[in-house]
Amino acid sequence: MLHDRREKKHDPKMPIYGSYAEDSAIVKTTLRREPIDPQIAYRLISDELMDEGNARQNLATFCQTYMEPEAVKLMSETLEKNAIDKSEYPQTAKLENYCVNILADLWNVQKEHDFIGTSTVGSSEACMLAGMAMKFRWRKMALENGLDINAQRPNLIISSGFQVCWEKFGVYWDVDLIEVPVDPKHMSINTDMLMDYVNEYTIGIVGILGITYTGKFDDIKKINHLVDAYNKKSKWHELVIHVDGASGAMFTPFVNPELPWDFRLEHVVSINTSGHKYGLVYPGIGWILWKDKKYLPKELIFDVSYLGGHMPTMAINFSRSASQVIAQYYNFMRLGFDGYRGIHERTKKVALFLSKALEETGLFEIYNDGANLPIVCYTLKADTDKEWTLYDLTDRLQMKGWQVPTYPLPKDMEDVLIQRYVCRADLGFNVAEEFVEDLHGAVEELDKARILAPKDDSSDGKKETRGFTH
Repeated sequence: MLHDRREKKHDPKMPIYGSYAEDSAIVKTTLRREPIDPQIAYRLISDELMDEGNARQNLATFCQTYMEPEAVKLMSETLEKNAIDKSEYPQTAKLENYCVNILADLWNVQKEHDFIGTSTVGSSEACMLAGMAMKFRWRKMALENGLDINAQRPNLIISSGFQVCWEKFGVYWDVDLIEVPVDPKHMSINTDMLMDYVNEYTIGIVGILGITYTGKFDDIKKINHLVDAYNKKSKWHELVIHVDGASGAMFTPFVNPELPWDFRLEHVVSINTSGHKYGLVYPGIGWILWKDKKYLPKELIFDVSYLGGHMPTMAINFSRSASQVIAQYYNFMRLGFDGYRGIHERTKKVALFLSKALEETGLFEIYNDGANLPIVCYTLKADTDKEWTLYDLTDRLQMKGWQVPTYPLPKDMEDVLIQRYVCRADLGFNVAEEFVEDLHGAVEELDKARILAPKDDSSDGKKETRGFTH
C-alpha cells in the first residue's frame, strides 16, 4: 500500500476508483513524495470519515450541527480573515464589537456601567479569562489589605457539576477548586451550605446557568443575596460572582427574560457563553463580558493597533479565523430577537415532548424535563426490574445511528447513571418522533435479549464506565 513514485499521473477521464493513486494508503506517518490529484485526496479523506456518526443524530453534543446555507457561504468566504488583525480587517473588528454590544443589552448591562467584552474560541477560553480576572482582582485586594497570599492557595467555589474547563483553570493558574457537592435534593449548587466554603482566599463564586450533566440552573439570584450579606459584613474581602452561561446565557434571555440571573444582579460581574451552543453558530465561538472595566484588571488588557489608534484585546488565543465571529453577527442580523425566541421555544417544546414520551414508558425517573433549558436528563427507576442498563440502551440506539450519552453523575452521586438528550435547533418534531419510535423499539428488543455484561477486569475494584463518558 506504499506510494509508487513511478505511478502515472491521473487521467481526469479515469474514474477515481480506477486510478493508480486510489491504490495509495492515506498518509499516516510520513508525507508521500509527490502530490496527488485534489479530487482523489478529497475522496480518500471523505472515505476515511465515513465511519463517524451523523452529527444531526448526535444527542450528546451542545454544539450546533446546522446553519443556513447563506451563513455557511459567508463563513467560507471569510475563513482567511484573522480575528486578531484589527487593522487589516477593521470591518470584522466592528462586527465583533457589535456582537459584544448586543450581548451586553441581552444580559441587561446598566447604563452606569462601562462594560467590556471579547469573542473567544469557546467557553473554555472565556472561563479561563473570567477566572484570571477574579484571581488578579483578589490578589491586588488581598495585598492592599495585608493578607499573606502565600499562606495558602486561592480558591474558587463552584458546583461539583462543573465543566472540565474549570478544573483546567485551577490546574493552570494554581487555584483550588472547591466543589459544592450535589445530592438528590440539590441537583444544582446547594445554597444552604454554599457560604460555609467561603474564606478570605476565595477569589469568587461561579454560578452555572445550565449544568452540563443535567441542564439544571444554579439559583444565581439566591447566590447574589448570600454574597451581598457577606460583603456587607466583610471588612475588605469583596466577593464577586461569575456566571458560566455556556448554554443558558444565549437561551434564557429569549425564553425566560424575566428570570434574574444576569447583570441586573449587583454582584454578577462577568458572564460567558458559547455562541456555538444556543447562539446557533458552528464551533467554535465563545463570548465573555464584564459589566464594568473595573472588574477586568488592567494587566489582562493589551493594546493592539486599530485604524491608526489602539484597541484593547484580552483573549488568550491569538491568530484564529474570524469566520465564526462573522457567523455570530449573521445570526444576530438574520434572526433578531423574535427569530431566536421562536427557534428556542420550538426547541423547548421538542424537549418537553421527548420528556413526556419517556415518562409514559413508566421506566424512567426524569431529572430535567427541558422546561428551563431544552436538555432532557433521566435515569432508570430504582424499582424497574430490568436486566439491561442505560449503557445497553445507548448501544442499542446507536445501531440506529443515535448517539445518546450515558454517564455517572458527579461525585457523591457517582453511583447514579443517567442519560441525556441535548435538543438543538435542528431537532424538529419529525426527527424527534422518529427517535421516540427507535427508543421504544430499542427497549422492546432489550427486554427480549439475553444481556451479557462485560467482564470487570479492573484491579482496583472500581467500576469502569462504558460508552460515552463525560
